[in-house]
Amino acid sequence: MAGPFEAISGGGAAIGLDEVEMSILRSLVVQLLELVGPGQAPVEGEDPLAELFAEGPSEPPADPALARLFPDAYGEKEPDFSSEFRRFTENDLRARKREDALAVVRALDEAGAPADDAAVGRGESVVVLKLSAEDSRHWLGALNDLRLTIGTRLEVTDEDEDGQLYRLPDDDPRKPMVMAYLWLGALQESLVETLMP
Repeated sequence: MAGPFEAISGGGAAIGLDEVEMSILRSLVVQLLELVGPGQAPVEGEDPLAELFAEGPSEPPADPALARLFPDAYGEKEPDFSSEFRRFTENDLRARKREDALAVVRALDEAGAPADDAAVGRGESVVVLKLSAEDSRHWLGALNDLRLTIGTRLEVTDEDEDGQLYRLPDDDPRKPMVMAYLWLGALQESLVETLMP
């Protein structure tokens, strides 16, 4: 398993991940990018001012995971306010979530595999990723979005006090996602602690 994030100079963070962890994380982030999608992008070549003020959707997403990533600002009591707020903010929020996820994919792709096959044979297949302060913030956003998405799919609630979900038998089809959810939570917590002054 990945070690915790550690602070590096310049306000960034470093973490060691093995090839399997990098592959799992990349796969999850790519799935997140597919889920978030491009949104309603303005037509290329349009007036730049029109692009800046392009309106987004006014209805909440039907997919529960997307609804969790793009929640109503005012709740069900004020649907008109929520609709207006969503119309003017969702495109930017969607773009930020894509930017966060792409920063993770780029860092993983740039890190690549261990330097040589001999290192892998000696069990030294860990790659150390060094993230700038900005990249660390992108990672924090992407880890949060991944946990929200997986938590929604697993129907994790605050009321799951008895921890039934965490004691699933190994043959339960949800077990891999629960393990990913817990791992991402540990990564997120470690990164938050590293970035705190």
